[in-house]
Amino acid sequence: MTNNRFPTVFAVLVVLAALAAPANAAEVHEVPAVASPGNAAEAEAILGAKLLVCNTCHGADGVPKNTITPIIWGQQETFLLKQLHDFHSGDRDNEVMTWMATALSQAEVGPVAAYFAKKNWPARAAGAASTSPPAGVAVCQICHQQNFVGGLPAPRLAGQRYEYLVEAMRRYAERERTNNADMMKIMEAMSPAEREAMARYISGL
Repeated sequence: MTNNRFPTVFAVLVVLAALAAPANAAEVHEVPAVASPGNAAEAEAILGAKLLVCNTCHGADGVPKNTITPIIWGQQETFLLKQLHDFHSGDRDNEVMTWMATALSQAEVGPVAAYFAKKNWPARAAGAASTSPPAGVAVCQICHQQNFVGGLPAPRLAGQRYEYLVEAMRRYAERERTNNADMMKIMEAMSPAEREAMARYISGL
């Protein structure tokens, strides 16, 4: 059964990922493909196919194809787990990721978060410019840690893409992203120029 189902599951997932999100948000939710009860090999093959779909946006080497897409290789496992749950529940809004999260069974969510957390964070791009710490950096370090490497309370931000960071900050500030009340308050208190300076600094770490 594994040999018959795996190519079909993989082909369907890749095609859907290539098409990106559906136009109608109501069409986003997927019924997860699951293995036959007790068939560990089939379960592993199906999960492997789903993980390959992640590479479509997040990169096969951990470097995202688009600068607005976050790095998830080496990211904090607790953060990844929460985001997958938030995408699944609708607490965080992104049609592509909602589709992907709902394509995972509840039993697969934890292993997916652990899989990416155990990867190595991509090497910093050659020539990436570092800047002086902007005002207010200490507030961010309370949760994201001194060198922005993250921990249990918050994700790693050091070396994250500038474009992703500044857009995430804007979405928090303008209440387009609402799955972290503290981040919404902090970003609302910062001007666009201050957010841009913070994103530039963190991306260069």
